[in-house]
Amino acid sequence: MPLQAPAFLPPPPTFRALPAAAPRPLRARPAGWCLALALGALAAGTATAQTQTQTQTQTQTRAAPAAAAASAAQPTASPAVQRSLQAVRSAPAVQQVLDDLRTDHARAVEELRHLVQIPAPPFKEQRRAEYVVKRFKELGLADAAIDQEGNAVGIRKGAGNGPRLVVSAHLDTVFPEGTNLAVREEGGKLYAPGISDDTRGVTVLLSWLKALNERKLATVGDIVFVANVGEEELGNLRGMKALFRTHADIDGMVGLEPGEGDGILNQGTGSHRYEVAFKGPGGHSFAAFGQVPSAIHAMGRAIAHIGDVQVPADPRTTFTVGKVGGGTSVNTIAGDATMAVDIRSNALPALLQAEKDIMAAIQRGVEEENRRWNAAAKITAEPKMIGDRPAGATAADQPIVQAAVASVLASGGKPTLRAASTDANVPMGLGIPAIILGSGGKNGGFHALGEWFDPTDAWKGAQTGLVTVLALVGVQGTSEPVLARRPPRR
Repeated sequence: MPLQAPAFLPPPPTFRALPAAAPRPLRARPAGWCLALALGALAAGTATAQTQTQTQTQTQTRAAPAAAAASAAQPTASPAVQRSLQAVRSAPAVQQVLDDLRTDHARAVEELRHLVQIPAPPFKEQRRAEYVVKRFKELGLADAAIDQEGNAVGIRKGAGNGPRLVVSAHLDTVFPEGTNLAVREEGGKLYAPGISDDTRGVTVLLSWLKALNERKLATVGDIVFVANVGEEELGNLRGMKALFRTHADIDGMVGLEPGEGDGILNQGTGSHRYEVAFKGPGGHSFAAFGQVPSAIHAMGRAIAHIGDVQVPADPRTTFTVGKVGGGTSVNTIAGDATMAVDIRSNALPALLQAEKDIMAAIQRGVEEENRRWNAAAKITAEPKMIGDRPAGATAADQPIVQAAVASVLASGGKPTLRAASTDANVPMGLGIPAIILGSGGKNGGFHALGEWFDPTDAWKGAQTGLVTVLALVGVQGTSEPVLARRPPRR
């Protein structure tokens, strides 16, 4: 479902006293509710108990996979797209390229071992970007370079008058500097932080480029190879935002993330993240008691009210207070406190409504703490946006999704449509067709030191993805592009 361009909201103003909102019936709450209750009870002088059964239900609701938003029925491709896909897949020149992916697999795995040991923590991806640009040039993209944001970019020109398609994988991992990145092999699996997410995707880009250029396969449209920065954590999709801000002629995007190849991500879960600073006068816990409000108590009240916010099950919408801090000592009425709030939804209107309700809950907590002590000095809360990922979707009947579905079916797989927050959120939010495909191979332990990748037959996923790409841009003398050209954005 195409959505409007995302709203990049300014930080809300400092909160002042407002009338308390009327309470509403509750739905299943996020896992952070237990912390909210503890802080809220401290602030309000009340105690609340939750049963173990309720807590388990809340946790299960919170942990439901993103795939829950996917279509229940197996997606299908139109006959026209299937014919185009089959023409590409059966072309002798394409068959040679696909076979090269299979025979090159062992070398690609060795490159993966090397690349994963080049650190790429958030905002420090430079060394890995330099390696990728060097490889782009070695493989035939003479004009490859690192752009102003830090993305490694190289363009493989088509024969002309075709669409321009971005194929991408992100350079960054979640692991900080100093993490041991040594690769350990055990039971046929390779263990290393970031090896699947998304180092494997970057090596697949290099394998695609190597196979295409060694076989001199001519495409109708351009393929823009991008190893981008800023996908993880507070990177805030900065790499993709910069790419689409500076390239108005992109017609579509195919990104790579961990997965065997059957999953097709066509829905981008949007998110807004805030750091909220509560500030007040502070004071001695005994001498100033009753004379000043507490920043921590105000935060506790706010968290309790956040826990009461209702969000829809469809579109899937979630929230959590993921981090709290503040205070000076055990015998101090806190003059400062901070919390980090994560709000997500598969649809922009629901995301904005949840954000509005959570901001009102914070206001209410501040108001209640100030009213409780009725002191001259007041608590204020200042939200600062630290993350903005637009929500969006590429409809299942769009050619880019249809081509991916047809490719999975042709390979004997069972395609499924999924939702998550990825680099594809940016083009989706702009109304540009985009999907995320699996880079091939079994994997697990994402964002943990025990992250792993099983390379057994992983080349099959790489083949399925490349067939999708070739169908979209067209193969010279074999097929016309499935992806349409778009008017340049202004």
